[in-house]
Amino acid sequence: MGALTRRILMAAAAGAALPPAVAHAAPTFAPVVPGRRLAFPRDHGAHPDFRTEWWYLTGWLETASGPLGFQVTFFRTRTGLGEGNPSRFAPRQVLFAHAALSDPEVGSLLHAQRIARQGFGLAEASTSDMDIVLDDWRLAREPSGRMRARAGGDDFTLDLALAPTQSLLLQGQAGFSRKGPQPSQASWYYTLPHLEVTGDLVRRGRTARVRGRAWLDREWSSTLLDPRAVGWDWTGINLDDGGALTAFRVRDARGRALWTGGSLRTGDGRLWTAPNGAVAFEGGRTWTSPRTGAVYPVAPSVRLQTPQGERRWALTPLFDDQELDSRPSGGPVYWEGAVRIPGGRGYLELTGYAAPLRL
Repeated sequence: MGALTRRILMAAAAGAALPPAVAHAAPTFAPVVPGRRLAFPRDHGAHPDFRTEWWYLTGWLETASGPLGFQVTFFRTRTGLGEGNPSRFAPRQVLFAHAALSDPEVGSLLHAQRIARQGFGLAEASTSDMDIVLDDWRLAREPSGRMRARAGGDDFTLDLALAPTQSLLLQGQAGFSRKGPQPSQASWYYTLPHLEVTGDLVRRGRTARVRGRAWLDREWSSTLLDPRAVGWDWTGINLDDGGALTAFRVRDARGRALWTGGSLRTGDGRLWTAPNGAVAFEGGRTWTSPRTGAVYPVAPSVRLQTPQGERRWALTPLFDDQELDSRPSGGPVYWEGAVRIPGGRGYLELTGYAAPLRL
């Protein structure tokens, strides 16, 4: 891949401005509008008319030496380039992916990443069901509903089976999830909490059987963030009683919430969807990255104002240094880490602290 082509792919994947020599009239991306009914398995697959989407797996694994956190994420971005070009080499769609392992004994993330233009059987995303291939990495859904994920690099390889134990959870209003003050600032968004995980972890040439519990976040959008937004805080927690907690806030440059949302599904299946303003991320200990200087609130409290009263959870990271630098594959620097609460385990994502995020 030539240097200019790689720069174009990385800029498109990161939502940055393209070089003037290749920038053309803005393409028309599919809008996210309420009223559409999500259909499965079709909506497990890719949505190439939209600007961007992701398949986001996070979870905890149990090993003989203690718990580990893991992340396997695939992204698809429509670049707006070469839309009328019949060449198979035109970079109309870009796929990129991250995999990370959170091991307290290491004390920082083990991380691997991939990026490629879609095509040639080496980088593909099915539009009929969940099946994404990027070189030797893959995330695919079997007819039974079980998913298989394989990803890794020099330091580790994950080969996991993830079996749903609950029905999928449509976020927002039947999957239409607002992310800002304007109705167009929205995504289609669903989650699959409490995935039962089994599989293999390869490290230093040795294979260990692992098991655990994971979470899938699925979103696709064309206009996600308000121009004033610099990033977001998000958490997804598998509660020990079978419930699931989702909470997020989109922040401006002064740290104020431009929009909030989330949901709480109880162990008996009752779902409460949080309106804007009912979720807050508050206080807690911070950690400063020695590499980027970014200051992350790694141990916040999450507060939900539900009809039954206030609920509050204090998040504690598995360890502090879970910063992920995805710039080599065109992404941002952000904090993505395993966290626990009294009565649950999950993940916390903190973006826009090293530099404003553009989507």
